[in-house]
Amino acid sequence: MAIQIYKAKDLFHWLSTGADMVVLDVRSPKDFARFRVEGPRPFTLVNISYYDFMEDEEDAVARVPRNRAVRIVCAKENSARYVAEILDRHGFDQIGYLQNGISSWGNLLVLRRIGGGTDYELFQFIRPGKASCSYGLISGKEMMLFDPSRNLDFYLEFAVHQGCMVTKTFETHLQADYIAGSRNIARQTGATFYANDGDFKDSNNPYTPLQDGEIQRFSLGGPDVRVVFTPGHTPGSTSYLIDERFLLSGDTIFIDSVGRPDLGGQAEEWAMMLYETIQSIKGFDPELQVLPGHYIDWREADENLVFARSLGRVLERNRAIYEIDNPAAFIAFIKENMRPQPEEYAIIRLVNANLREEEQERQEELDLGKNECAASGDTKAWESRNA
Repeated sequence: MAIQIYKAKDLFHWLSTGADMVVLDVRSPKDFARFRVEGPRPFTLVNISYYDFMEDEEDAVARVPRNRAVRIVCAKENSARYVAEILDRHGFDQIGYLQNGISSWGNLLVLRRIGGGTDYELFQFIRPGKASCSYGLISGKEMMLFDPSRNLDFYLEFAVHQGCMVTKTFETHLQADYIAGSRNIARQTGATFYANDGDFKDSNNPYTPLQDGEIQRFSLGGPDVRVVFTPGHTPGSTSYLIDERFLLSGDTIFIDSVGRPDLGGQAEEWAMMLYETIQSIKGFDPELQVLPGHYIDWREADENLVFARSLGRVLERNRAIYEIDNPAAFIAFIKENMRPQPEEYAIIRLVNANLREEEQERQEELDLGKNECAASGDTKAWESRNA
């Protein structure tokens, strides 16, 4: 039986459609614990290191479920191919291994159309390997990007397919959990790179500073994009209100929880900013559609696998946070839910500030792994959600 070489987009298709398969991850238990494949539907995930296949082939093979398709994942492809050949010799069929390894899964972007108006369309680009979302807003022959990842080819190919060009790219904050793409997209396309001085003033990025409340527009028609400063996750955290309908909230508002304010090492000071921002957000139109920069779990997606909820619903789901009525209690909540941030975050911040350079291979390593940006990944807000 021929061994299939599949791509990350194939894996996502199988995971999202509930295909009957086993995902066999042959990386080390340590690497598996740090970052693993997750999907919108339940599936069987097995971790058996390829070293186990080398040391005791018969025992390792016996631990792989039979009579189902087996999709093998490893770090860079070679180990998965090695295990695929072993399973093939042992009579398994429907065997495949992931092309280019786990980094291809980590960089995958999945396109979803959110909505729009008579003269614009808004798209969500979901990054399953990072549990993050970036956005594209198109009007006429122009596209604005919000929080693009380093997968530049995807955005540029999408723009060509849509018959437009990237003219502006915006950051919601100085990212700590992944390497941002705005600087390189601006360099490659000539687009203007916009960001908040609160995060970027000490960086070496060639950006244009934003002003709270300013309106960004397309050249001809299209929706207004209002800049809304929402400090707390970082001092320069910024949201973008599109057509008074869609709130791109970055890492300030999530569908479950809010952005943690301790990543900069100033938990109390930033928590106070976040508390004040939350009080302001509670006064926004509850019908606004919140479009977050991250998600915690695929259960936050709707039936179309889009991460969007009305603000009113978000406030209800997270009432354990939004009903905290004094700063001291809010700071106590943050301290109770603080978790160690990954060591890579400090380096990623420097890379995104253009204060440190890393080789492409090292960037791949830094960029892998699910985000840790929520204030309460599995604690009070998560437990009290009312899905």
